[in-house]
Amino acid sequence: MRRVVVRLALIAGGAFVLASCGIADSRSPVPEFMRSQAAEPPPPEPPPDVKRLVREKLDSVFLAASNPRHVRVSPPHREVRGTGWTACVRAELTSVIGKPLGAETYRLVISSGLIIDRRRAEADDDCASESYEPI
Repeated sequence: MRRVVVRLALIAGGAFVLASCGIADSRSPVPEFMRSQAAEPPPPEPPPDVKRLVREKLDSVFLAASNPRHVRVSPPHREVRGTGWTACVRAELTSVIGKPLGAETYRLVISSGLIIDRRRAEADDDCASESYEPI
């Protein structure tokens, strides 16, 4: 019986020693050579071609029934949080019943060369102060 207890204690101790190897991350209080290295951030992606993206995916930005005209885009800017890009798009739109809505502005979020989000621009998006170019 004593032999079994000793073996179990040795197995548990060995498992504890092996498990503790994974605990020494880059912020742990162990010597530097025992710490795992912090992961390097991914390289920044190049600025997207917003004109081409909007031209090719116009239906993902505006509804086809809104008949977008005079579509203009702003230059891309890096997202404040994250690795993507933001840009503003402005166009003259028509309602579903044919009534002119006027110029509407949308804020796009672009990541890996794809439009991943779009929403109507708000005052804090700074789309009003952007310079726009036609697509």
